[in-house]
Amino acid sequence: MKKIDIIKFACLLFLSICTHTTTKAQFTLTGQLRTRTEIRNGLGNLVPTDSKTAAFTSQRTRLNFGYKWDRVLFGATVQDVRVWGQDASSISTNDGNRLMLHEGWAEVTLANKADTTVKFKALDLLTVKIGRQELIYDDVRLIGNLDWLQQARRHDMVLLKAVHHGWQVDLGYAFGQNSDAFGVTGTAYVPANVNPYTRTSTGVLVPTPAGIVPTTTGGNVNANSVKTGGALAWINPPSTNGASQDYKSFKSVYISKKFNQTKFSGLFFQDDFGAYRSDSVGSAATGYVYGRRFTPANATDAFDYYQSRSRTTYGLMVNHTLGNASGFGKIALQGAYYGQTGKDREGNEMDAYHWMAAATYQKSKWAFTLGYEVLSGNDGSSATNNYKAPSTAKNNRFDPLYGTPHRHWGYMDYFYVGTNSPAGGLNNGYLKAKYIGNTLTFGVDYHTFALNKITTKGDGTLLPNADLGNEIDFLLNYNMNKFTNLELGYSVMMATDNMPFAKGQATTDVAGKTFDKTGTWLYLMINIRPDFFYTKI
Repeated sequence: MKKIDIIKFACLLFLSICTHTTTKAQFTLTGQLRTRTEIRNGLGNLVPTDSKTAAFTSQRTRLNFGYKWDRVLFGATVQDVRVWGQDASSISTNDGNRLMLHEGWAEVTLANKADTTVKFKALDLLTVKIGRQELIYDDVRLIGNLDWLQQARRHDMVLLKAVHHGWQVDLGYAFGQNSDAFGVTGTAYVPANVNPYTRTSTGVLVPTPAGIVPTTTGGNVNANSVKTGGALAWINPPSTNGASQDYKSFKSVYISKKFNQTKFSGLFFQDDFGAYRSDSVGSAATGYVYGRRFTPANATDAFDYYQSRSRTTYGLMVNHTLGNASGFGKIALQGAYYGQTGKDREGNEMDAYHWMAAATYQKSKWAFTLGYEVLSGNDGSSATNNYKAPSTAKNNRFDPLYGTPHRHWGYMDYFYVGTNSPAGGLNNGYLKAKYIGNTLTFGVDYHTFALNKITTKGDGTLLPNADLGNEIDFLLNYNMNKFTNLELGYSVMMATDNMPFAKGQATTDVAGKTFDKTGTWLYLMINIRPDFFYTKI
């Protein structure tokens, strides 16, 4: 059969399947085109006073395919993420490939009381979900898909899901490895997407040494690093939400149950990180590449790369609802407490916590929320950096795992993302108001931020107080039609002099005064999500 005939046959087969789905409803095919045009002047971090405003448009393009049978669910999401103009109008293979598989999973039913053909009926429902998948729990505070970020977040894992008499129990497991190539021995793991090239301390462009995550760029010590004793230490390294270091493996347990108007949900999450040692590769002539070595440099390397550094996060969230929106109004109460123990990525013993309490009053189309939360941190009596030497002291800085920080700690993304976070933790008081109409939604949020523990400046002196500043966020949403949504946002960060020191941007008073203490951000997002099998009735 000719190639053109094969293509025609495949197209006809696909069309017949699409037509068949109208009655069987087994296949789904949806898409997304999301563009976000931003004007930034202090998003994520304060900028120098003489900085120019940045402007750009980013785009996410997705195709979501789904299949449903009595005992099998299948899902795949292919996405492309890029910035407009990032590629030339005609590109070569050297420009890289940003097309990726965001999700690819299958979920198999093991038990289902509603299905008479399934013999195992000890549980109401039992399934196993295998493959690349999003993980979303509660209000995505600690575990979420980070959908705000254009590339979002997913996990390569196995998830066992059970439902029985209203109880939900999820057991998750993931184990990461870099390669399945022949000749690879052991399970040492490089926990980052490393660029193939980096620069030495003298600015020379060289291939990135194997097994090393560099901490130098462009011939200068990275803004988040300081040189200490010939090596590099990271000041205020990003949390796991900043994706600076992926886990080697994790084990998770999520349990939830609703009793009348009260829902309880518990989380146990243990993520394991590979050990590393500081290393440098190069010479005095070309300069050195400083970094963290996660794999043995040679057969005689005695460092224990297979040592496990396991961190355990555990806690409980409670949601309770009073009244109803049609009468006096509905009041939703939320409270949570989480603790962290074990060892962090650097090998330090952990003793950290996070708690929050909030109340939302809803009447008709209006909702008002008042809340306060605390994420513990390290005080200034320990060290100027976020982590101490192993076994000398405990790390009290809570790391909010793999959630969606943008939703909780201000839209300006100053905390617990890739822009770094204060070693002193965070106290966040907030007041939110929201109007929800049929096609138009408007909201305004006000945050007041402070350190949980007062930290030091780069010179070792303590900051005068814990105040970091205030943020106000405006948000407008308009549903243009069934598939199209427009979102307009404007945010202002009104920071104090403490902010650049707390986040490691400044090390002296002189340097600190060069930052503009007011940050602004404006964006317009167009979100088009077509359902290709949708038929208008």
